[in-house]
Amino acid sequence: MSNLETRPDEVVCHSYGLSGPSSKEGGRAPVEIITARDVPLGGPRSMTVRRTLPQRQRSLIGAWCFVDHYGPDQVETTGGMDVAPHPHTGLQTVSWLFAGEIQHLDSGGNAGLVRPGEVNLMTAGRGICHSEVSTENTSILHGVQLWLALPEAARHREQRSFEHHAPPVTEFVGGSAKVFLGELLGARSPVTTHSPVLGAEIRLDPGAVVDLAIDPGFEHGVLVDSGEIAVENVAVPSAAIGYTGIGLSELRIENRSDFPGRVVLLGGAPFGEEIVMWWNFVGRSHDEIAEARREWQAGSDRFGVVEGYVGAGGPGANAQGMSRLPAPQLPAGNSAPG
Repeated sequence: MSNLETRPDEVVCHSYGLSGPSSKEGGRAPVEIITARDVPLGGPRSMTVRRTLPQRQRSLIGAWCFVDHYGPDQVETTGGMDVAPHPHTGLQTVSWLFAGEIQHLDSGGNAGLVRPGEVNLMTAGRGICHSEVSTENTSILHGVQLWLALPEAARHREQRSFEHHAPPVTEFVGGSAKVFLGELLGARSPVTTHSPVLGAEIRLDPGAVVDLAIDPGFEHGVLVDSGEIAVENVAVPSAAIGYTGIGLSELRIENRSDFPGRVVLLGGAPFGEEIVMWWNFVGRSHDEIAEARREWQAGSDRFGVVEGYVGAGGPGANAQGMSRLPAPQLPAGNSAPG
């Protein structure tokens, strides 16, 4: 998914090291609440996403640098997803759906359907472009779009890769999990990442409390989709993230409601590099971001071409008639701190 803000900030994202959240309840580990802000995806019938990362409060959880949570949206009302070809650098996109279906096409010649419970991961490296369109048989669209920052050793690679994985359901007392990246509850994802990370959808029965064994070297964030969720006894609002710092070997998640709950658990080792993020680019400096923008606007071979894109405007065009998304104006001056 593209960041479709018309005037996106350029943000410096960095790990906070050993600093962590301060509020805690009942002797459990402290938890920081990262609330979401609404971001419209553009157009006369725009789908709105709830964005928790990046923020000035906290810009990274491990290598996770971008978290959009959307739906459930009635496609006939919002128009669904129709994102024309757009570029990425220095990151991996991670698409995970709860409902609906999205057609993915990229300039690496990869095509795939994003379906509920099946992860699609695209690695941009030095440059890639792709399109995302909800399919005709989609009536409700609901899920998350996530980005992982690539470390220095991987971010300049020319290869444009794409991986798909349908993780099995891992049952536990009080619920179940689908581990789409990393390892949890004895389940391991085969999908390639370039930093130690974790990504899992967790469903909780009404009233369930689960204590998960986790890597103490990871920081973690619990994104609430449904239910009345508490993390380490701290209530986390819907669409917000409950964040815990490193050093925790057990994570308590509770569903205090009388109906099923669902969360997305994200984790990773603190990312040891400062990054600069603007629009759809992840780099290390303002000049690097400016060069990526210039090359995209010029139609450089750096990003390749998406073949076969069909949007709401017909073959090769979205509802606004665009065959590719133009980059917004890059703000002058220094980047805003994340």
